[in-house]
Amino acid sequence: QVQLVESGGGLVQTGGSLRLSCAASGRTVSMNAMGWFRRAPGKEREFVAKITVNGGSPFYESSLKGRFTISTDNAKNTVYLQMNNLKPEDTAVYYCAASRSYFPFSPAYWGQGTQVTVSS
Repeated sequence: QVQLVESGGGLVQTGGSLRLSCAASGRTVSMNAMGWFRRAPGKEREFVAKITVNGGSPFYESSLKGRFTISTDNAKNTVYLQMNNLKPEDTAVYYCAASRSYFPFSPAYWGQGTQVTVSS
Protein backbone atom coordinates (compact mmCIF):
# COMPACT_ATOMS: atom_id res chain seq x y z
CA GLN A 1 0.00 0.00 0.00
CA VAL A 2 1.03 3.55 -0.71
CA GLN A 3 -0.36 6.53 1.15
CA LEU A 4 -0.46 9.96 -0.47
CA VAL A 5 -1.15 13.14 1.47
CA GLU A 6 -1.58 16.45 -0.34
CA SER A 7 -1.18 19.90 1.17
CA GLY A 8 -0.77 23.48 0.06
CA GLY A 9 -4.16 24.29 -1.36
CA GLY A 10 -6.05 27.43 -0.50
CA LEU A 11 -7.62 30.64 -1.71
CA VAL A 12 -5.60 32.90 -3.99
CA GLN A 13 -6.35 35.87 -6.23
CA THR A 14 -6.07 35.79 -9.99
CA GLY A 15 -2.41 36.00 -10.98
CA GLY A 16 -1.22 34.52 -7.71
CA SER A 17 0.80 31.39 -7.04
CA LEU A 18 0.49 28.25 -4.97
CA ARG A 19 2.72 25.23 -4.42
CA LEU A 20 1.05 21.92 -3.76
CA SER A 21 2.90 19.10 -2.04
CA CYS A 22 2.20 15.38 -2.00
CA ALA A 23 4.03 13.25 0.55
CA ALA A 24 4.21 9.54 -0.22
CA SER A 25 4.71 6.76 2.31
CA GLY A 26 4.44 2.99 2.43
CA ARG A 27 5.56 0.73 -0.43
CA THR A 28 6.73 3.61 -2.59
CA VAL A 29 9.44 1.44 -4.14
CA SER A 30 6.75 -0.16 -6.31
CA MET A 31 5.85 3.19 -7.90
CA ASN A 32 7.72 4.62 -10.90
CA ALA A 33 5.78 7.79 -11.61
CA MET A 34 3.78 10.44 -9.81
CA GLY A 35 1.22 12.83 -11.14
CA TRP A 36 -1.38 15.48 -10.48
CA PHE A 37 -4.98 15.57 -11.60
CA ARG A 38 -7.79 18.01 -10.87
CA ARG A 39 -11.56 18.09 -10.81
CA ALA A 40 -13.32 21.37 -11.31
CA PRO A 41 -16.93 21.84 -10.12
CA GLY A 42 -19.30 19.99 -12.44
CA LYS A 43 -16.52 18.55 -14.58
CA GLU A 44 -14.68 15.28 -14.99
CA ARG A 45 -11.30 14.75 -13.33
CA GLU A 46 -8.55 15.75 -15.75
CA PHE A 47 -4.82 15.15 -16.06
CA VAL A 48 -2.50 17.99 -15.05
CA ALA A 49 1.09 16.70 -15.03
CA LYS A 50 3.26 13.64 -14.41
CA ILE A 51 6.90 12.89 -13.66
CA THR A 52 9.11 9.89 -12.94
CA VAL A 53 9.89 9.27 -9.28
CA ASN A 54 13.50 10.26 -10.01
CA GLY A 55 12.36 13.65 -11.26
CA GLY A 56 12.72 12.96 -14.95
CA SER A 57 10.47 13.49 -17.97
CA PRO A 58 8.03 16.09 -16.64
CA PHE A 59 4.95 16.15 -18.86
CA TYR A 60 2.01 18.54 -18.78
CA GLU A 61 -1.45 18.96 -20.12
CA SER A 62 -0.70 21.22 -23.03
CA SER A 63 -2.79 24.20 -21.91
CA LEU A 64 -1.01 24.31 -18.53
CA LYS A 65 2.57 24.12 -19.74
CA GLY A 66 4.44 27.29 -18.86
CA ARG A 67 2.35 28.10 -15.80
CA PHE A 68 2.62 24.81 -13.87
CA THR A 69 5.81 22.98 -12.89
CA ILE A 70 6.00 19.49 -11.44
CA SER A 71 9.05 18.35 -9.47
CA THR A 72 10.16 15.79 -6.91
CA ASP A 73 12.29 15.58 -3.78
CA ASN A 74 13.35 11.96 -3.46
CA ALA A 75 14.83 12.47 -0.02
CA LYS A 76 11.39 13.50 1.21
CA ASN A 77 9.36 11.17 -1.04
CA THR A 78 7.46 14.25 -2.09
CA VAL A 79 6.15 15.55 -5.39
CA TYR A 80 5.33 19.21 -5.89
CA LEU A 81 3.17 21.22 -8.24
CA GLN A 82 4.16 24.86 -8.54
CA MET A 83 1.28 26.85 -10.01
CA ASN A 84 1.88 30.40 -11.22
CA ASN A 85 -0.33 33.05 -12.81
CA LEU A 86 -3.41 31.27 -11.54
CA LYS A 87 -6.76 31.86 -13.21
CA PRO A 88 -10.31 31.34 -11.96
CA GLU A 89 -10.63 28.34 -14.28
CA ASP A 90 -7.86 26.65 -12.27
CA THR A 91 -10.28 26.37 -9.35
CA ALA A 92 -10.58 22.67 -8.58
CA VAL A 93 -9.76 19.91 -6.16
CA TYR A 94 -6.24 18.78 -6.98
CA TYR A 95 -5.32 15.12 -6.51
CA CYS A 96 -1.95 13.45 -6.32
CA ALA A 97 -1.58 10.00 -7.89
CA ALA A 98 1.04 7.26 -7.99
CA SER A 99 1.52 4.88 -10.90
CA ARG A 100 3.64 1.76 -11.41
CA SER A 101 4.54 3.04 -14.87
CA TYR A 102 5.22 6.41 -16.47
CA PHE A 103 3.68 5.33 -19.77
CA PRO A 104 0.96 4.53 -19.59
CA PHE A 105 0.31 6.49 -16.43
CA SER A 106 -2.32 4.44 -14.63
CA PRO A 107 -2.99 5.65 -11.09
CA ALA A 108 -2.81 2.87 -8.54
CA TYR A 109 -3.13 5.16 -5.55
CA TRP A 110 -4.77 8.52 -4.97
CA GLY A 111 -4.49 11.21 -2.35
CA GLN A 112 -7.53 12.72 -0.68
CA GLY A 113 -7.31 15.95 -2.65
CA THR A 114 -6.64 19.57 -1.77
CA GLN A 115 -8.91 22.47 -2.72
CA VAL A 116 -7.55 25.33 -4.81
CA THR A 117 -9.80 28.35 -5.26
CA VAL A 118 -8.79 31.27 -7.47
CA SER A 119 -10.85 34.41 -7.01
CA SER A 120 -11.38 36.91 -9.81
